[in-house]
Formats: sequence, C-alpha cells, structure tokens
Amino acid sequence: MRVLPDTGPAPFVRALAEHGDRPAVITADGRLSYAELAARVSEVAARLGTTRRLVLLAGANRVDELVAYLAALTGGHPLLLVPGDHHAAVSEMARAYDPDVLIHRVDGELVVDERRPGTGHELHPDLALLLSTSGSTGSPKLVRLSFENLQANAESIAEYLDIRDTDRAATTLPLHYCYGLSVVNSHLLRGAALILTGLSVTDRCFWELFRAERGTSLAGVPYTFDLLDRVGFDRMRLPHLRYVTQAGGRLAPERVARYAALGRRHGWRFFVMYGQTEATARMAYLPPELAELRPEAIGVPIPGGSFRLRALPDRPEPDTGELVYAGPNVMLGYAEQPGDLALGRTVEELPTGDVARRGPDGLYEIVGRTAEFVKIFGLRVDPRRVEDRLRVAGVEAYCVGTDRELLVAATDGHRPERVRRLAAAAAGLPARVVRVHLLAELPRLANGKPDRAAVRALTTAPPPVPALDAPGVGTERLCRLYADLLDQPEVSADQSFVDLGGDSLSYVEMSVRLEELLGDLPADWHTTPIRELARSAPARPTGHRVLETSVALRALAIVVIVGSHIPVFTVKGGAHLLLAVAGFNFARFQLTTAARRERIRGAVRAIGRIVLPSVAFIALAGAVTGDYTLTNLLLLNSVLGPHDGATEWQFWFIEALVYILLATTALIAVPAMDRIERRYPFGLPLALAALGLVTRYDLPGLATFGYVPSAVVVCWLFALGWAAARAARTAQRVAVTATAALTVPGLFGEPFRETFIVAGFALLVWVPRLPSRPAVNRAAASLAASSLWIYLTHWQVMPIVGPWSRAAALAASLAVGIGCAILARQAARRLPSFVAAARFGARAGREHATGRLDQSAR
Repeated sequence: MRVLPDTGPAPFVRALAEHGDRPAVITADGRLSYAELAARVSEVAARLGTTRRLVLLAGANRVDELVAYLAALTGGHPLLLVPGDHHAAVSEMARAYDPDVLIHRVDGELVVDERRPGTGHELHPDLALLLSTSGSTGSPKLVRLSFENLQANAESIAEYLDIRDTDRAATTLPLHYCYGLSVVNSHLLRGAALILTGLSVTDRCFWELFRAERGTSLAGVPYTFDLLDRVGFDRMRLPHLRYVTQAGGRLAPERVARYAALGRRHGWRFFVMYGQTEATARMAYLPPELAELRPEAIGVPIPGGSFRLRALPDRPEPDTGELVYAGPNVMLGYAEQPGDLALGRTVEELPTGDVARRGPDGLYEIVGRTAEFVKIFGLRVDPRRVEDRLRVAGVEAYCVGTDRELLVAATDGHRPERVRRLAAAAAGLPARVVRVHLLAELPRLANGKPDRAAVRALTTAPPPVPALDAPGVGTERLCRLYADLLDQPEVSADQSFVDLGGDSLSYVEMSVRLEELLGDLPADWHTTPIRELARSAPARPTGHRVLETSVALRALAIVVIVGSHIPVFTVKGGAHLLLAVAGFNFARFQLTTAARRERIRGAVRAIGRIVLPSVAFIALAGAVTGDYTLTNLLLLNSVLGPHDGATEWQFWFIEALVYILLATTALIAVPAMDRIERRYPFGLPLALAALGLVTRYDLPGLATFGYVPSAVVVCWLFALGWAAARAARTAQRVAVTATAALTVPGLFGEPFRETFIVAGFALLVWVPRLPSRPAVNRAAASLAASSLWIYLTHWQVMPIVGPWSRAAALAASLAVGIGCAILARQAARRLPSFVAAARFGARAGREHATGRLDQSAR
C-alpha cells in the first residue's frame, strides 16, 4: 500500500479553491461556487482516506458523481469510471476488477460502499483513471491513464479552444465518456463553469437552462448534430454561444462545412476534433477558419502532440500511412486484469489504426482503417464478431461498417427486424444505425471468400437524418402521434410501434389513428420504422377499406360473450377464441427481436395491464355488491375455489389468461428456451400446443383428483394462436388450421360452438384482413380496445338493465365498458407525472433532512 504525499497528484483539482466564489457547477436546481465545490470534494476525499485504493464510480451528469470523481483524483485514488445507467457494466466491472470502494446509486441515493478498509491491489503510483476503450462498456479491457495524461490533455484543449474563466459549458455528453470528461477537466482547469445536466438537446428544458445560464459552449458526437438538425438549431438565438466542438466519429464533410458556415454567420466557432480514449481524449483539431475550406480533414496535432505516418505496404501513395501519435497525453497502456494495475508505462506512442494522408497544407485527413474494426458514432465495432454472433443465432451474414452505420447482408428467410436487433445487440449499437439487406445468396469472391466490397456497394448513401419535411404525412407528425398514444417522452423516427413497447391494447387505437392519416396500412406496420411509414404514405389517404382480422375477432368475441351471457342470443365460444387471439398477439408484441430481458419486461407490463384493472374493479364491485370473494380479488378462484357459487366463475377467462401469460413469460425467461424460440419461432409454439393437448384430452386423468383449473385445459388454444402468428409458409398455415379443426371438436360437445372457434382460427391464419368500411372500423376498434373493461363491467350492468330490456342491456354493457376503458387510459397517461411529482417531493424531503452530497447545489 502506498500513502499519498500531502501535495497530491492532480494539479487542476487541487487548484479548485483558488477560483474562489466563481460559479463552478450550475444545475436546474441551483449552483455551486468553486470554494463550495472544493469543500465538498475535500469532504469526500477525506472519506476515501489517504491509503490509495481502487475506486469504481458509476458516473452520471449529477453533482454527487462529479464531486466523487474529483475527490478520487484529489486523493490520488485510481478511479474506474463506468456508466451509471448501465447496471450490467457496473456489475461486470466490479466482478472483473474487485474495487476496494464502489460508489453507485441505490434507490436514487449515491452510496459509498467501502468493500475493504485498505486495498487488495498493487497500484502503480502514476495510475489515475481507468476508462473503457472507445466508449465501449462492460469489456474488461481498459485504458490506463495517468495524472500527467489528464493534466496535459486538459491544458492542451483549454489552449486551442481558448477556454476562459467566463465560459459556461453544457454537459451534453456523459461523464464516463472520455470526450464528456475532457469537457469537465478543461473547463475546471480554467475556472470556467459547467452547466451540469443529463437532458438531451431535444429537450426544451435543456435549451431553457442553456439560455438562462448564458451557455457559451456545446460538445457533440455526430448523432448529437442529427438531433440539433431535428430541433432547428440553425434557427435558435444563442447570443452567448462562443464555440461548438465535435468528435467521437467522423462528421460528413458537407455537414462540417454547413456548421462552420452557420457558426460564422452567428458569431461562434466550430471545432472538429479527432481523438481516442487511449490519448485521454484529443489528438488533433481542425482550426475553425479552415473548416469550410477543408471539411474532410481532422486538422493538426493538439499543442504538445505530434503525428508521424508509418508506411503501409498496401498504401504506397505519398504522404500516406498509419497515423501514429505521440504526446504527454498518450496512455500508460491497457489493463485486462487486476494485476495490470501495477504496471507502469508500456507504450510510448499510439498507433491509431487509422490510415491518414498529410496534405500540402500540413492538415491530416483520415482515408481508411488498417484493420477490420470500424468506429460507428464513436464506438469501436468488430464486424467479424457480429457475424459470429449472428451465426450462433442461425443467421448467415456478412457485415461491413462505415463511420455512420453497420451494413448487414443476410440470407433470405429471416425477418429483417430480427436480424437488425440481433446485429445491434452484438455490436453494442442502437438498432437505428444497423441496415439490413436480405439476399438470395451471400456474395463471394472467386476463391470462395466473402466479397465484402459487394456488401459495401449495396448502399452508398448515408442513412436518412430525421427531418421535419419528409414526404407523405411527415415523420414529425407521426412521432407526435406515437408519443401521445404510447406515452413515450421521446420517439425517434427510426423506431417502430413494437420498439416503443406497443401491445395488443394500444395496437387497436394506433392502427385506427394511423389509417385516418395514411389510409390502408401494410401488414407489418407495427414493426416498420415511423420514417418508412411516412414515406410510403399516399399524398391523400385512401380511407378505411380493410379491417385487421385479429381486431375484428376481438370485437366480435366480446360482443358474442356479453350477448350470450344476457342472453340476447346464444353464440358460445367467444372467450376461447379470445384466448387464441391473445396467443396470436403475444407472439406479435411480446416475442420481438429485442433482448431477453426486454422481452420479459414487455410481457410483465402486458400482464400488469390485465391484472391491475381487474383487481381494482373486482375489489370495488365486491365492496358494493358483496358478490365476490377474496379468491376472486386475488384471481385465484379457479385454483382455491369455491367452485359452486353463482358468481365465482365469472372471471375464469381473466384468470386463465393471466396464468397462461405468466407461465409463458417464465418459459421465455429461461435463456435456453429464449434461444429455442428465436431459432424455431413456429416449431416451439406448435410443440407447446401439442403438449397442451395432453391436458385438453386429460390423458393423465387429472379430473379424477378434483377440479382442474381452466387454464390447464385450454392453454393449447393460446399456444395454437401463437403458432398462427408465426405461420409464414403455406404448410405451416395448413398445420395450424388442421390442428384446430381436429382438436376443437369434442371440447364442448356443441358443434356450432366448436365450428365458431375453428372458423375464427381459419380467418386468423388465412385472411389477415377483412373488407370493411370506416364506420365499421371505428366501432370494431372501440370494442376491441375496450374488451377487458367490457368483460369486467358487464356482470354488473346486465342485472340492472337486463330485466327491463335485453337488447338495452347489451348496448349499455358495451357503452359502459368503452367509457371505463377511456377513463382508465386517460388516468394511466397522467399517472407517471403524479408519481414523478410524488417521488421528487419525497426525495427533496429526504435530502433536506439528511443533507445529501448535492444539498448545497439546490
């Protein structure tokens, strides 16, 4: 163990107090002066002690995390910085490096978890900071940075940006990312202020804060500038803005020139920069006055640094080679295990992996890569690794990358959205930057090797940038519609209904609203990105001409159920048909191409949307009428009984559906079953339906032991509906239809009832859409979207109205159910704001009482 000298090794942090009462940190809740910040840093540094220890900090753009970061540097403790919003990365790094101190949030509070009093590691005296390479997360390979690296890089950036103590920089990038961290270090070095926020530049509150606090600088990666274009940055009045910086990946030259010209017109400077985590952030910058003339260049080395070009055998052009950087900000080396933390400097210069050309004017330009790795939006991606992961999932594909997207060429027979999601997960990228092409045969060279040039040639145009003037109805209008109906704060034009968590209930309302805008929708609209829907829309909507069969069947089934219970007529089988439709919709909306955990979350949310309204209504109705027991309220009547009452059976369908959904969700939660479902999307539900027929025919003789819950008897209908959604070929559709035709008869001993269910299955499988009219569509949508509430409430409505008129009882039951559904949706949309307000109030109260780390910033 090494005890630090009194002086400490972080000069720009030690000098915080010297800036006195100047503002250091500005948040939406208040501000901290440098003197106050220094006092709080000293307090936390004292908590960490004088013995050097390995500290892991789950970083975020909050005052507490900033103080903890500076405290670790002040105390000379090597700091492993990981993203605070990535719990898997925090756990993985804690497991891989066994930190002595873990600083992270628990239930919203920042906790300093001292895992041992001293240290369990040998830590090199120069080691200051450990960061993931090139913005990646969760990988055990880390960049080892020294105190000298941090100081030198901050000084260099402050010099060429001309940072002044009057500057105020917004934290548009996360603290754990080397680019975002360099903004913090360089501004604190000069006594400038940080406008500390985690808000997106698409958030109106961000710009209100930026203007109110007279922000002078913005930093962004290429995607940030996509967002700036979307929000109309070029039309904003920002009188105090002095400069805008860009790094984290290549920005297209035409956009560099456009932003440089925009800055020249509005009085601010545009700096294009080039760097890597291995160089503590920055290696080169393009002087703003040259940005319009040489927008393709990365510029010149930063102050204190230098470049050389290492000759490459396959690049004989003059003044071209691998770009190698040297300077005091070059890392100590990599760490791949805890033992590497004892190492000193293992590298003297940094081979960047980029092929560069030096122009006659002395400016450097990146013209290629020396290896297969590509850097997309600042993240390093190995296309070969993505191919391997896809192959494991049963997808043969070739992948190539540009600096803006990953291109995937896959063989026919796969769903493009599934391939897109799998590739995005393997690369650690958002799905919006993955483009998929399905080919009859993958391109190969004469020697049989992959023809990656042919893959790259599939598309040369850059991906579309979100815009307000897209053809058709317009992406912005559709984004607002999706945000409103799905209660999503942010909606990207590259997301689909399924991406945004849409389910079978919201599907009905969304489809009707979209048809009003776009006319007839494509069959796969729910998995189609918003932008593509807007592009494919006709100039004038053609009107409602079709109705989706699943929606029609839900509407028909609920009318049949209520009408038969009153009875106005006797057409039984509606509830059993609804089970099949539920399985059909479960496959469409819950079994998406998302990761297993996201699937499970979606399924649990869907179950909650059934359980919570049901329990609430049964409790209310039971309290008023006394009709229901505790087992009804807990949805356990079919398991615990009683089974012989007049009203206990009324909610058997809801109980059966919930039990089946819980069992199916638990099944998919098993990693092996999740993999099987992805590989055999039709085979698995068909096998489950076959397994369910064991209890449908009661082969084990369960009935001899007493009452058998309905869910056990009818679960095969749900599985068969699931299989119907996955039936993509004629043979598969025939298999589903034949299974229904052979197994439904005999279930009730009522031919008409069984024919009704089989006919519904046939329509679901063979006729995805039915001819319709606008009025019919609207009525069916209202009934289908409100089917749960109609089912719940009709038991209370029909005894009141039925004795007077059965037809009126049917109409009243449907109307009351639709009205309750509308009220429930409105309440659900308002609930998050009430919950957030309550949480904020509770949190503020706790902070006031306990004096948390960031109290003085309020």
